[in-house]
Amino acid sequence: MKVLIVGGGGREHALAWKLSQSKKITKLFIAPGNPGTAMHGENINIAAEEIEELKAFALAEKIDFTVVGPELPLTLGIVDVFAAAGLLVFGPSKAGAELEGSKAFSKELMYRHNIPTAFYKKFEDASEAKAYIETHKPPMVVKADGLAAGKGVVICQTRQEALEAVDLIMTEKAFGSAGKKIIIEEFLIGEEASFLAITDGKTVLPLAPAQDHKAIFDNDKGPNTGGMGAYSPAPVLTGELQKEVMETVMYPAVRGMEKEGRPYKGILYAGLMMTDAGPKVLEFNCRFGDPETQPILMRLASDLLEALLASARGNLHEVTLEWKKEAAVCVVMAAKGYPGDYLKGSEIKGLNEAALLPDTVVFHAGTKSRDGKVVTSGGRVLGVTALGADIRKAIENAYRAVDKISWEGAQYRTDIGKKALK
Repeated sequence: MKVLIVGGGGREHALAWKLSQSKKITKLFIAPGNPGTAMHGENINIAAEEIEELKAFALAEKIDFTVVGPELPLTLGIVDVFAAAGLLVFGPSKAGAELEGSKAFSKELMYRHNIPTAFYKKFEDASEAKAYIETHKPPMVVKADGLAAGKGVVICQTRQEALEAVDLIMTEKAFGSAGKKIIIEEFLIGEEASFLAITDGKTVLPLAPAQDHKAIFDNDKGPNTGGMGAYSPAPVLTGELQKEVMETVMYPAVRGMEKEGRPYKGILYAGLMMTDAGPKVLEFNCRFGDPETQPILMRLASDLLEALLASARGNLHEVTLEWKKEAAVCVVMAAKGYPGDYLKGSEIKGLNEAALLPDTVVFHAGTKSRDGKVVTSGGRVLGVTALGADIRKAIENAYRAVDKISWEGAQYRTDIGKKALK
């Protein structure tokens, strides 16, 4: 069958790498893709949010199945548009994707269906938000309501930091229209984990748990990013806790969306805080996580295509997934200045040497080809991912590959996976 992947980041390279292994795929397209995805299929120069152009391409090429990577086209309604044109597509509807598109909607859904989460208040007026901050004890978390590429969350240790976060998001509009509304949450203490599952609206099929690293610097210091690395499995999510998350978070969310007239298909991603009172939801996402997808798919032994097709067709109960025993670690290499303004256009050296290492894949995220060379074009540039007999070995293998890659101003964390060793 002919398959189209929508998107051009590290997650989409991982999807292309894994889906290209399916014997059922005769032709794989990625729109817009990147130099990494070009190794597994044909890149098409259409941006992920150009929904009408993507639909026209899918109809002209007689695409059998489309897999949508990023959140933006999902929140814009790509699934509804494709379905109306008779195209089979993986992902939630526009109404379903609001679970990620609006943090206020997501929190309200959690409250209505008794899904454990932090206490919060919603604000559409900056002065009201500031008055609330003045009467509440820090630390607290200030979040832009809409999509902000993983950067619209500010953890505030003091009232002054919280007041500045309100100004940043609502007055200075650092995240554009995403900051028209904000929510202010209680600060939860614990270890974070990512729990992803595939659903067809009835069956919920969990993926291997993972843990992301959001802060830019070692020891979780500095501003939040889209993610600086991840590993799987996540020891903090024991087998018992995984069952608890399924019963208290994943099933209630899928059933709740159906009850509210928003039947949910695709990936349901719960960002969790493992607190002393049990797992609590920090946020829901409506797509594969990035960079969690990279180590998760490195560990998946089954054909990913079968599970994604079953989600779209509504027969997910027929699918089981097999996992490799090895651990996987992804280290994100980012451009100088990220998550602020960053340098572009630096030539990346050592990609071929790193690719020759066993059990290692260098996933491209923010790269492009220029004059036969690969150069940096995004904030997060590469996701260097490796398998190992255990987490310690996977860490060693991933950083061995990182050491072979260089460009001007490259930055990365040196402590990815260390939490798992504790």
